[in-house]
Formats: sequence, C-alpha cells, structure tokens
Amino acid sequence: MAKYQYLTLREVPQWMLPAAEWFHSKWGVPTEAYLECMKAYLQNKTEYGWYLCLNGDRIVGGLGVIENDFHDRKDLTPNVCAVYTEEEFRRQGISGTLLNMAVEDLRAKGISPVYLVTDHVGFYERYGWEFFCMAQGDGEPHKTRLYIHR
Repeated sequence: MAKYQYLTLREVPQWMLPAAEWFHSKWGVPTEAYLECMKAYLQNKTEYGWYLCLNGDRIVGGLGVIENDFHDRKDLTPNVCAVYTEEEFRRQGISGTLLNMAVEDLRAKGISPVYLVTDHVGFYERYGWEFFCMAQGDGEPHKTRLYIHR
C-alpha cells in the first residue's frame, strides 16, 4: 500500500510551481492563473487554499479553493476547483481525503459553506456534498451541477 502525504501548499511552498504546472496539465487553465491564486494564499492574502497529495516526490492528487470556478453564480463562494487524482491512484480515497481536508480547514477559519461545480453524480455525495442548483459555466452550452458542503 502506498504511503501518501496530504499537505497544504503553505506547508510545502516549494511545491508552488510544480503544483501550478501539474494542475495546468490536468485542466488546461494557464499556469499563471494557478500561480496567481497560489501566491495570494502563500502571502496570506486569502484563506482559499491549495491541497496536495504526494506519493514520494510526485503529486498524485490535488485541489484548490477559489472565489468562483467559472460559473454564473458569483454569489456562491468559495468554490472547490481543479479536483484531480492521477488515474492509477484512483479508488483509494485520495480525492475524498483532500475534499474533507479543505472543508475542515475552511470551517476552522470560519468559512462555510463551500461550493463546487461538477458533472459527476454520486461521487461528491459520499463526502457530504449536496446538490444545490444548476449553474451556467462560462462559455459552456449546458448548465452543470453545483454542490454545497455545509
């Protein structure tokens, strides 16, 4: 069984550039956009953090928290974003652990509820998320599901 380290970016700031590049490779959002959000977090300008799962010196899972994840419900904030686990590491609870870590970290800072947009049905519910409403993604032809964690 692999041994994983679950960390906030504040615990391992040296991972900022590799993490930004990793998220870019998964989602296609410019590396600079990730770096901007990560720098704000590392400089304590926001409590919206970045959470990583490391297997040795490799990022195998991660997610972030941002103001809005490219949808029309700007009033529903903050948003978990960029949830990803490398395919060969899936079905081991990595995303669930990261989601719980982010929600608890934010709650400890007085930030609740938290939202996320997804096309997945059934996955996030396992970790206490509830369907909240449909939201229109920026430039998307169809609405997507928006979830809340209270």
